[in-house]
Amino acid sequence: MIRYKKDTDNIATLVLDMGKESKNLITHEMVDAFAPVISHLKKEKNRAALRGIIITSAKRNFLEGGNLDYLYEAQDAAEVFRLTNRFKQLFRDIEHPGVPVVAAINGNALGGGFEMALASHHRIVLNHPKIRIGLPEVNLGLMPGGGSVIRLLWLLGLERAYEILAEGRRYHPEEALREGIIDDLAEDELELIERAKNWLLQRAEGRRIWDQKDGKIPLGTAADIHLTRKIRQMNIRLVKENQLHYPAKHSILNVLTESSKLDFDTALEVDSRYFTELVCSKTAKNKIKAFYFDYNTILSGESRPKGFGKFRPKKVGIIGAGLMGSGIATSCAVEGMEVVLKDVSKVIAETGKKHIEHNLEEMLQRNEISADESKQVLNRVETTEKSKPFEHCDLVIEAVFENANLKQKVTQEAEAFMDEYSFIGSNTLSIPISELAKASQQPENYVGLHFFAPAHRVPLVEIVRGKKTSKETIARAFDFVKAIHKIPIVVADDWGFYAARVQNTFVLESITLLLEGYSPALVENLGLQAGLPKGGLSLADDLGLPIVLRYEEQADTHYGTKYIQHPAVEVLVKMIQELERRGRNVGKGFYEYDESGQRHLWEDLKVHFPNTRKAYDKQEIIERLLFAQVMEAAWCLQEEVIKTTAAANLGSIHGWGFPATKGGVIQYVFDYGKADFMARSKDFQKRFGQRFKVPKFLRDLE
Repeated sequence: MIRYKKDTDNIATLVLDMGKESKNLITHEMVDAFAPVISHLKKEKNRAALRGIIITSAKRNFLEGGNLDYLYEAQDAAEVFRLTNRFKQLFRDIEHPGVPVVAAINGNALGGGFEMALASHHRIVLNHPKIRIGLPEVNLGLMPGGGSVIRLLWLLGLERAYEILAEGRRYHPEEALREGIIDDLAEDELELIERAKNWLLQRAEGRRIWDQKDGKIPLGTAADIHLTRKIRQMNIRLVKENQLHYPAKHSILNVLTESSKLDFDTALEVDSRYFTELVCSKTAKNKIKAFYFDYNTILSGESRPKGFGKFRPKKVGIIGAGLMGSGIATSCAVEGMEVVLKDVSKVIAETGKKHIEHNLEEMLQRNEISADESKQVLNRVETTEKSKPFEHCDLVIEAVFENANLKQKVTQEAEAFMDEYSFIGSNTLSIPISELAKASQQPENYVGLHFFAPAHRVPLVEIVRGKKTSKETIARAFDFVKAIHKIPIVVADDWGFYAARVQNTFVLESITLLLEGYSPALVENLGLQAGLPKGGLSLADDLGLPIVLRYEEQADTHYGTKYIQHPAVEVLVKMIQELERRGRNVGKGFYEYDESGQRHLWEDLKVHFPNTRKAYDKQEIIERLLFAQVMEAAWCLQEEVIKTTAAANLGSIHGWGFPATKGGVIQYVFDYGKADFMARSKDFQKRFGQRFKVPKFLRDLE
């Protein structure tokens, strides 16, 4: 697990190698394996036979962190605290051999793996575009547990340390160097080791700034009044942004604040307490379930038809150079694919390329790509007004306006030049794929590829299987979505597919609350407090009230005599037909819009929908908004619109913003407690109607 070798300069190299495993992971076993190595290094130092230490890897990665299976199951706080301190002690031992230590990072160093690197006195990284460095624990509802919160505090100061930890970003090597979390770059593995040795030969001892008598935290501590004001502002901003739904960020800020006034080792104890609390929290369990277990279940190909070889797309055609089309083009080009971007004229297609350039500039500002990479990406995009360049494309995606005739027309134009081995994907929002496929000469090669705006950032794509879509086309579409590093969920060609259908229930329940006499401001605010990214009324305006109503009309058609009209339909019909308020696209809906696009609630809402409810049960309203979504998702699973709970969960989080802290729509049932959920649903059904009836799928779910 750890190979030891020493050269004639008395420099010891520790090579991390987890045997048959494909990559190195920091585990309890690795901590145990380090114990005799640390003991030997101390003996070598005591007999003046050790000049320095290099830590590197025999794997394609350097070291990645965390036994998430253990963290997900862990319930015993005392045991978590004890094991956390074991990891911390290992990293302190690495800092304390009395000689300088260099981490020669030749692959990904993430989470606990990067924590080991931070415990080293110097960090040199192989400058490879696929290597990533960082501490992404916050994305799982956690914080680093090995002391990196305290180390970054001492290295960068409180504000910058918080920004890095709260973002949970994975940095490429050049970006990590700019951020100050690594010290140097090497262009190849030989240079990596040479630079490490040269640095060691110039150092007599290794001592971190926090272990030096006169060491100070950069830019002050929480005892300084100017920093206290900034911390207060950071707290206010944090509460405003996430409505207290993300405790890990609050814990990180608390640890930084408290630890800035403590010595390093006492601060590590504080750090362990906060880490233990997070590990044992429901939020962390839910996020680990969604972003690790459910994510890997989906990517393992559970919904991908079996028996078909891996599809490796190299060239993609895109019809429609608007924001959606250019966003899809950005996602493809960034992953190394050639892109043909077509619109009705070369000028409009070039405008789409400008959108791509803007997307890349944003990525450049976020340090997600380098300037050279940005140029290379842009050079992969060809603009055109003709369909002939599609003859060399592996697939073509149409992303034109939501009009069936237009979509069918551009499909026929593209197919005239495509070969029998390529396929077409339609980025439709609400038109049945089976209807659109009627215009295709090869309907078995026609599939829905529903991206979410902004397409280059939202990591989800719905793959919609039409009545005649072949299994091979579904498999190839699945592989394409994975190739652009997005999450593929396979859904049936049903009304609203999955995401839009379930999202609509949140909108409808919000509108129903308005009809029941609740204040529109209250409805919106409680939507946010429920954990949704925006209130239901503002979402209705953004979608367009006719679209919201259309989905419910499609539900009517779908269920026939079994359909029970949603109470919100009454409001929608009145808003659209009588009041002529159709949503944001016409400048008036539940909100009014000024010339700059800023909105405020329409004052006359209280005239047409009076605020008769002066008292309210906050928790009940929040639960109604969430339960409505859970019920519809369960119906989708029962009707096989979507086939796995993993896809239902991640589809809800990324598709419309169901609170990640609850783990997704189905995990919410277990977070709430299944028996309690069933009892509450029965109460809601009795008081508010059949829309809260629990489907058999959910009753039987274990």
